[in-house]
Amino acid sequence: MSIRFYKAYTSGTRNRSVSSFSEITKTNPEKSLTFSIYRNRGRNNRGFITSRNRGGGHKRLYRQIDFKRNKFDVSARVFSVEYDPNRNARIALLYYTDGEKRYILHPRNLFVGDFVVSGFDVSVSVGNALPLNKIPLGTNVHNVEFRPGKGGQIARAAGSFAQILAKEGDFVTLRFPSGEIRFIEKFNWATVGQVGNLEASNIIIGKAGCNRWLGNTPKVRGVAMNPCDHAHGGGEGRSPIGRSRPVTPWGKPALGQKTRKSKRYSDIYIIRSRRSV
Repeated sequence: MSIRFYKAYTSGTRNRSVSSFSEITKTNPEKSLTFSIYRNRGRNNRGFITSRNRGGGHKRLYRQIDFKRNKFDVSARVFSVEYDPNRNARIALLYYTDGEKRYILHPRNLFVGDFVVSGFDVSVSVGNALPLNKIPLGTNVHNVEFRPGKGGQIARAAGSFAQILAKEGDFVTLRFPSGEIRFIEKFNWATVGQVGNLEASNIIIGKAGCNRWLGNTPKVRGVAMNPCDHAHGGGEGRSPIGRSRPVTPWGKPALGQKTRKSKRYSDIYIIRSRRSV
């Protein structure tokens, strides 16, 4: 992937960049693998806003991604690489030899015409899915499961990967994209390779309208509000927040306050926390 830069024709195009989409080989999605989903815009079942600053955005079709890779020992050919508006990674359309079609996350260096397969004794090559105990040390993997059979939940964003560091007993030690090092059960599945579209984090949106297209609405600073709307509000002119530390609109500590439970059940599996990196 590469990035295309705009010339400064307007203020919105100055320093703006977009993906070149050079790796995309098919523009229209597979109809049988797409469906429309209700976009809650940050609202609950009663219509009240429970997650602020969400709404609008371009209309999307959801692509059904195969995160479980549970079609064992059936090879599939990569038919196309496509754009997915619901994630910053690209997706690959697979044609299985038995006629089924599925979408997977597109790994780096997986090209149209290549074959991938998932199984217990398949080769350790890009795009293949195996249990963690079957993958050699030092291998980069993505789409890693937390629980066997639940589907991949770790390292699914563009350019991300987890690295296998050690194997001992029923656990495999992985280094996550956040820098955290922890134990994962050896029977969890993962896909070999790194997620593609590495330059996604370097794109500069250029103007506020791009955020509106993505479904993000403007955020108002607390100090610009009235006291009835935010704990930071009120005062004459440009006044400070008037508290010993920043807080949320509901009075809870913000900006640095740890929100993870001190005695969470999974603490015994974490060797090095991402906070200590």
